Amino acid sequence: MASGYLLLVADLIGVAVFAASGASAGVAKRLDLFGVAFVGFAAALGGGILRDLTIGAVPPLAFADWRYATTAVLASVAVFWLHPRLNRVRRAVLLLDAAGLGLFTATGTLKALHAGVPAVGACLLGMLTAIGGGLTRDLLTGEIPVVLQRDFYAIVALGGAILITVLDRLGVTGLVPLVTAAGLMTGVRLLALYRRWSAPVAVP
Repeated sequence: MASGYLLLVADLIGVAVFAASGASAGVAKRLDLFGVAFVGFAAALGGGILRDLTIGAVPPLAFADWRYATTAVLASVAVFWLHPRLNRVRRAVLLLDAAGLGLFTATGTLKALHAGVPAVGACLLGMLTAIGGGLTRDLLTGEIPVVLQRDFYAIVALGGAILITVLDRLGVTGLVPLVTAAGLMTGVRLLALYRRWSAPVAVP
């Protein structure tokens, strides 16, 4: 019960951080309050909705559990009103974003595996759970998705999803390996930010 509660809290923290990311993009595009809240909601929950629809888990968790949608909307509205002050906590937001990436990848992959999705498909769904919201955010604000251009983000998610799948196939289950894998993804993401790593880009 305690571990489930801790995972829920961590999950909602990830939702809030991704919602703040989406809302910030909406503010930068000078959207109104509804637009900012909508983009924040899509950024926070878009990947999970896509995963749930793919595996037939309907209604998706984002709609079945009111806490997810409420957290996303409240975080987005907070960004709308407080965005001038957010630059002061940018490092904290980046840290939480990296943690959300690790957690969403891990939980998304496991949910797909437990739904009977084959290993390769589960890895892809785990990655999409983590990056789907960012893709939706960028498309809604008229940008080429960052994860397809320069950010070392999707690669971390895919690698983490593969690790989770291998551990699951080896019978290594439970909270400790889940948290360990999520923590490893978080660390690699932060190292990539610090080192300014990026995927190769084709030279014209």
